[in-house]
Amino acid sequence: MCSGADTNILKNSSKAEQIKFIGIGGTVFFTAVMATIAASYALFTVFNNYYSAIFFGIIWGLLIFNLDRFIVSTIKKSTSKWQEIAQVTPRIILAIIIAVVISKPLEMKIFEKEINQVLLQKKNDLTLANKQQVATLFTPEIQKKQKEIEQLKQEINTKETETNNLYETYIAEAEGRKGTKLIGKGPVYKEKREKHDATLAELQQLKTNNQAKINQIENEITTLQTQQNNQVVASQPIIDNFDGLMARINALNKLPWLPSFFIFLLFLAIETAPIFSKLIASKGEYDYKFQDHENAVKSWIIQKEKQRSNLAHAETSLNNDIYNELENEKEIYNYKKQKAQSILQLQADAFYKAQKKVIG
Repeated sequence: MCSGADTNILKNSSKAEQIKFIGIGGTVFFTAVMATIAASYALFTVFNNYYSAIFFGIIWGLLIFNLDRFIVSTIKKSTSKWQEIAQVTPRIILAIIIAVVISKPLEMKIFEKEINQVLLQKKNDLTLANKQQVATLFTPEIQKKQKEIEQLKQEINTKETETNNLYETYIAEAEGRKGTKLIGKGPVYKEKREKHDATLAELQQLKTNNQAKINQIENEITTLQTQQNNQVVASQPIIDNFDGLMARINALNKLPWLPSFFIFLLFLAIETAPIFSKLIASKGEYDYKFQDHENAVKSWIIQKEKQRSNLAHAETSLNNDIYNELENEKEIYNYKKQKAQSILQLQADAFYKAQKKVIG
């Protein structure tokens, strides 16, 4: 049944013919089983749900089974090998496509650990790139505010330097080292001391005001840094989920190609095995019986068409002869004349009545 053979003909064939088609059907069946497994795994990476993956995987397996069965059942043995090759060429192309579709998901499962390693490296790169990208949104504003803090601190330092210089000035005046060089606290000392005290008061007020501004700006920087971290955390799940079907296919392509190529060749051999087995095998008992059955049906249809054509030709000839003889029958002539006269009389009476109504 899986090989697409006519079971009625195959039952009456030899055991060797039955075994040959059992092998072809088994290949078709197990190819569909592998397609079901491959599709279920591939769809599980998409839906992340066992029931959906298995359900659609079974549908995909049945589709592949139907295609393979159709491909094998439509290959007919011929006396010319070139005619057989021309017949199977489009089917081989279709088989190659099916082999690629089946092998890729299974390759991803076989090399799952290696693919996970490639995906981990990719996720790390995406995480760093994401942090840098988010930082470009917040870093300029944070740096601007940090410069404002430095300016405020510089103002305090400048004022402290000025205050310290004034302190040194009035102390040196009192000790007689500078200024009037008179030891003692005279008028000049008093003037310089007052100037220092005023500057010291300004320094204290500047420290108070600037510290309040610095605290406010630092709070703003903290808020910006919190927003930056929140945005990085919010986008991280997207990176963590970067393991879908396309991502895994791309990761598989980054692995050495030779192991994947041999797996593809394996499935290609499985997929094309029924086709090449029918192509290589010589014409057997089943093929002759199937051809005989087709020829019998074809001959019967041609015969029926010929009979219908002859019947239609004979019917036409008979009708022509019958109507030619009836043309010379007087009885039929008189009968049709009588009927024609009755019709003309009825038409005349109806016309008379209509005209009478119009005239009134």
